[in-house]
Amino acid sequence: MDDEPAENISGGDAAAGRFTEFEPGDGTSRAEAVVDRLGDMYWQKAYGGRDAFECLVRTILSQNTSDKASQPAHDALMDRYDPGDPADRPASDDDRDGAGSRGDGDLAAALAAAHQDELAETISSAGLYNQKSETIIRIAGRVCEEYGGEDEFDAFVRTGDPDEVRAALLDMKGVGPKTADCVLLFAGGRNGVFPVDTHVHRIARRLGLAAPDADHEGVREALEADVPGEKCGFGHTAMIQFGREYCSAREPACLDGPEACPLYDLCDRVGVDELAEEVVDPAEAAD
Repeated sequence: MDDEPAENISGGDAAAGRFTEFEPGDGTSRAEAVVDRLGDMYWQKAYGGRDAFECLVRTILSQNTSDKASQPAHDALMDRYDPGDPADRPASDDDRDGAGSRGDGDLAAALAAAHQDELAETISSAGLYNQKSETIIRIAGRVCEEYGGEDEFDAFVRTGDPDEVRAALLDMKGVGPKTADCVLLFAGGRNGVFPVDTHVHRIARRLGLAAPDADHEGVREALEADVPGEKCGFGHTAMIQFGREYCSAREPACLDGPEACPLYDLCDRVGVDELAEEVVDPAEAAD
């Protein structure tokens, strides 16, 4: 069997994490039972340690778009602005301050000095590229000013008090709860962090793991209260995969009968009328 995910969710080869097999819990909550069931389906080595600033940039690029669109934008950004080791690259016109500047071996410095129109062009595949480029340049400047650069920011995210780190991230214009939690999880490797995206928000309420009208923060609080900390990171990624494969917004698998959905017996199907084959947002079903 291949190595399984690191106990530290941001582990793996890049972070020298320790590998472990998935161990189902004792069913102390239905939310944990859901994550355990998803573990049987999706448990795999899927995490690698990420630098905090790059993780923040990557998550901003993913806002309101798909991985298929944001991944090329991230790759193009890194190709153009990641300085790598300054000693390993020849001097060029790109080393001057301004457009294409690669700073002093610091991605945050390079992006803080980037020309907004050129960065926007570079990340255009991610959508909302004007807004995202402005956000990235503004945050890069703040990281340089307040922390001294990407390395110091990375240390703060990995070792700082989680509540203080989350508050600092949320204080950055353009960073919402999901983005902050993804940085805490995938860069900080923090247990007990369950980021809530569109899939998780929909599925948790449809399952009945959170109130039908809960907002994203309400869903996060409910899941983090009921899922053991060491399983929250995996629960986040697995629930997204489950949403893509089984529990879509308009055509959840349960419409094809109990045998079509592997979580059928654990789900309240809030907002799903199987007989009428109609689906509404759980909040509408609660009205």
